[in-house]
Order: sequence, then structure tokens, then C-alpha cells
Amino acid sequence: MTSNRLTVWHDGNCPLCRREIAVMRRLDKRGAIHFIDIHEAGPQDCPISPQALLARFHAMEDGKLLSGAAAFAAMWRAIPMLRRLGLLARFRPALWLLDKLYVRFLKVRPRLQRFFAN
Repeated sequence: MTSNRLTVWHDGNCPLCRREIAVMRRLDKRGAIHFIDIHEAGPQDCPISPQALLARFHAMEDGKLLSGAAAFAAMWRAIPMLRRLGLLARFRPALWLLDKLYVRFLKVRPRLQRFFAN
């Protein structure tokens, strides 16, 4: 992993995650994001345990491991179409709100996963 490239870990076994990552790959026309499927990664590819990576969304930006809304914001900053949204998340109150929404999303995520699995 190089520090000038964003690395994103995702759950390749989750139908919801697969769809979201497919959209992000299409939007990442510059190839600025290195996507790693946690289930296909080796120990050298994971900065923390696979279980921790599966519990929340993680990204590494400029050598710093980010989690939750901060990780999403980093991914958005790497995609020109979403960059402004990612930059807005650098404003602490905006990131705080986004992280609160992300925690709520995690509570309904299992139902969404079942929905998208069908």
C-alpha cells in the first residue's frame, strides 16, 4: 500500500457491499482507490484483524487508518464527482453527524443485506 493512494477494505461476501463497491469502482475513473476484499486478503493486506475490518467500513488515507464516516469521506474525496462531499466531512460537525448516521445505518444493515441477497 502506498501512502498517496487510498486503500478501502470491503466485505466481498455482503451483497450490499458488493453493489456499493461496484458503483465506487465505476466512479473511480482515475484508479485512485485500491479496493481489497477482506475475504481474499492475506494477513499482510490487513492493518487490523479481519473481524474489526468487517465490523465497520475502513480506509487508509495518507498512511492513516480511518473508520466509519471518516473512511467513507476519504473514499468520496478520491472520486471527483463526490469530492466536495468528502471535503465537507473534514468539517468536524459534519463528520460527527455523518458518523452518527453511519452508526444508525449499521443497525439496519443486516436487514438490508438480507434484502439485497434476494
